[in-house]
Amino acid sequence: MASNQQVRASHILIKHQGSRRKASWKDPDGRIISTTTKEAAITQLKALRDDILSGKASFDEVATRLSDCSSAKRGGDLGPFGRGQMQKPFEDATFALKIGEVSDIVDTDSGVHIIMRTA
Repeated sequence: MASNQQVRASHILIKHQGSRRKASWKDPDGRIISTTTKEAAITQLKALRDDILSGKASFDEVATRLSDCSSAKRGGDLGPFGRGQMQKPFEDATFALKIGEVSDIVDTDSGVHIIMRTA
């Protein structure tokens, strides 16, 4: 089925001291990231997810302001991707979502994410 071959998604990434690369566009020296515990990152992301789901904040606005990924400048948009292009937990979570749906917390080597499937 062609529709299962590619998805498009946006995400919000919060890096922490266990992240593979401890630097981002908003923390180039990794000072904040290296002192952020995984638990703190998850707590922050859960609060952001609640704000998005309740309509208090928009996904792309939160991504632009707070995501540690360079996709932040595009509102978290990662563009289309197929299987094998992303880390496995991220890929599995994205393919499991319906379009417009926001994931629970997804843990990868990069950090913790919430993902919104957009296509």
